[in-house]
Amino acid sequence: MLTKEIIKDLESFKNPQRAEHSKRFFRTGKGEYGENDVFLGASLPQMRSLVKKYKKTATLKDIEPLFDGKFHEMRLCGFMLLKEMFRSAKTEENKKTFYDFYMAHLYAANNWDLVDVTAPHISGPYLYGKSHKPLLDLAKSGNLWRERVAIISTLYFIKRGNFETSLKLAEKYITHTHDLIQKASGWTLREIGKQDIKTLYAFLDKYAAIMPRTMLRYSLEKLPEEKRKYYMAAKANRAA
Repeated sequence: MLTKEIIKDLESFKNPQRAEHSKRFFRTGKGEYGENDVFLGASLPQMRSLVKKYKKTATLKDIEPLFDGKFHEMRLCGFMLLKEMFRSAKTEENKKTFYDFYMAHLYAANNWDLVDVTAPHISGPYLYGKSHKPLLDLAKSGNLWRERVAIISTLYFIKRGNFETSLKLAEKYITHTHDLIQKASGWTLREIGKQDIKTLYAFLDKYAAIMPRTMLRYSLEKLPEEKRKYYMAAKANRAA
């Protein structure tokens, strides 16, 4: 197996200074969402170079141990390689194999970057044109990262003009208290607006006054200033 070679390459990227920065950036303090996560300090370009090196030769057996690795970058590398495997799959059977593997290893996607690098590229593409029930089930899991996988996966649908599941999840998450879900919901709404502004306006007309402020601000980012002010005022008036 290539596992040992991959890990050896990862460990060669060790950078204590960058690792310390990553601990703060990914909120690893007590009570924070990334509590106790550990970093090697590898940079994203280094990670990409490693993925490029192994993407044509690594197998699922090679990458599976990475998901239980001590360091964040091990899990990230595993997910990045899995994404490339899915992209390269030629048959529906192979795609299902990689999708099933992804879903079985979601326990390792325990920070937002691990979710965002995979969900729009694995679960999103695989479920496009199929039942979206797996995403709706994730949204009901009560697990922050699975909830984020659910809505971030729908970015793939949005680019293809399919907004139904994104809107359903955004509506569900209006009462969510975590900013990472609020940001993800606002992000998806913003992307819907790029494709169909009327759909975004209809959602905002209905929910702007009760949406969490973070979710609302993210959804408004690409709108004209007068529209941003209008919907923020709706929120302010509701709070008054």
